Amino acid sequence: MPDFLQALLLGVIEGITEFLPISSTGHLLIAERWLGHRSDLFNIAIQAGAILAVVAIYRQRIGELAFAFLGRGDARVHGQPARDYAYKLAAAFGVTAVLGLVVKKLGFELPETVTPVAWALVVGAVWMVLAELLAARRAQAIGERTTVTWTVALLVGLAQVVAGVFPGTSRSAATIFVALLAGTTSRAAATEFAFLVGIPTMFAATAYELLHVLNDGGAGNEDWSALAIAFVASAITAFVAVKWLLHFIRTHRFTAFAVYRLVLGVALLALLPQGG
Repeated sequence: MPDFLQALLLGVIEGITEFLPISSTGHLLIAERWLGHRSDLFNIAIQAGAILAVVAIYRQRIGELAFAFLGRGDARVHGQPARDYAYKLAAAFGVTAVLGLVVKKLGFELPETVTPVAWALVVGAVWMVLAELLAARRAQAIGERTTVTWTVALLVGLAQVVAGVFPGTSRSAATIFVALLAGTTSRAAATEFAFLVGIPTMFAATAYELLHVLNDGGAGNEDWSALAIAFVASAITAFVAVKWLLHFIRTHRFTAFAVYRLVLGVALLALLPQGG
């Protein structure tokens, strides 16, 4: 397969999976097994493309929150003052940043084999189904709530770290369901908070990794044309995927994603050699 086509496919995979609750890191690890391993800079670039797509989608909300954070404007977000909402986003990001640095200092590395990712996909699928049921019962008991509490914000920040430690878990799945279980019973409100807090988190992680790559001189032998193709593919597909997801969850649960994760995880465990 031509190199530019491999880069295009990896960009599309990143764009589709980054914000759907099916794990982008897990899918990229699996894809690279057949399409070939890519540089850290390449992976940073396609993640940046996905982030920019979400920034474009939420640009108006981001502007409202930025003004509110600076003490200007009186906008409201899901029934609460935008300034309070912005503070909670900052708190969630702060938890992720501090604990994420601790994890880095402890020397955590992503697995090089697919087997642990496959198990994470299976376990995550079961957890999603159970969490969906519990969230539905909670919503029936207390009604639909769009407000994000401080408890929700802090737990979402913690969930991002857990998802980073266990590839295959999915950052979006972990944060959305934690928000639903902790009290934000509206799927739309929980998803929006999860995506918004993911923007500074992913930008910070991307910047951290980029500095590391540049300091190590890892950009010298990069195929910039392939990287550009993958970046654009990631941005476009992420934009479409997120737009579709925001429409989908208005009338559907997340069960279909859990079924997909379960089928993929079981297939990988059955087809891959042990330890592969």
